[in-house]
Amino acid sequence: MRRLIIEEPYSAAATWSRRLAIFALAVAAIGVTLARVHAIDAPAGLAVFAAAMLVACVAVLLAITALVVIWRTGRRGTGVALATMFLAALLLGFPAYLAAQAVRLPLLNDVSTDLIDPPDFSRSSVALAARNGHASGELPTEWREAQRRAYPDLQPIVLDLEIQDAWGLVLNAVGAMRWKIVDRAAPGGRLGLGRIDAVDVSMILGFPDDIAIRLRPLAGQTRIDIRSASRYGRHDFGVNARRVRKFSDELQAQLDAR
Repeated sequence: MRRLIIEEPYSAAATWSRRLAIFALAVAAIGVTLARVHAIDAPAGLAVFAAAMLVACVAVLLAITALVVIWRTGRRGTGVALATMFLAALLLGFPAYLAAQAVRLPLLNDVSTDLIDPPDFSRSSVALAARNGHASGELPTEWREAQRRAYPDLQPIVLDLEIQDAWGLVLNAVGAMRWKIVDRAAPGGRLGLGRIDAVDVSMILGFPDDIAIRLRPLAGQTRIDIRSASRYGRHDFGVNARRVRKFSDELQAQLDAR
């Protein structure tokens, strides 16, 4: 005699949670792609990414609901719910990291190795056109004090090189960092200063950040100061400080390779 085996149905909440998680990943990928190829502006890209985060949160809530229902009714779908939570975690991990950085770090989006006389961003027509008319102004006093407390290691770089030799070294370092130079002035003039203005982009959404590098001749040495500022948002989550440190490390690597 045949036995009729009736399988328990899948949890509807588990099924919908997986669909929403996949949809959130697709929306996030589209938003990131459009922002990086400049098909949409940075605020629009951020809005699309935020919408994907919201959908991912709903997917997680549905997955939790599904697990409760499965526990109580014995329905199938545990693997689907757990897979949903894994997919959502991939998407929500980045904003969770940013939230932790926002709590740990001060509210800054502009840092400099010279807090007394920070390098100015070029306001030439070429530089302004490359930055879509944007140029960061003076560093507020409270920001300077916050940087001193949070990033005491951001100090001027002094090389035991004449400024012309240091200029070539800095250009090599900027090239190695893959920053886009938007304006530059070789050392010269009454004060003998050199200047480089460049643009870097953020890793995920490709937001542009502005960089100003100033070279100042000393007696047998060259002092290099760098300023890095985010063009969007009030909090940089430590990105600019990390950029300054990476530039210093790259400059040392270029020096060691001489």
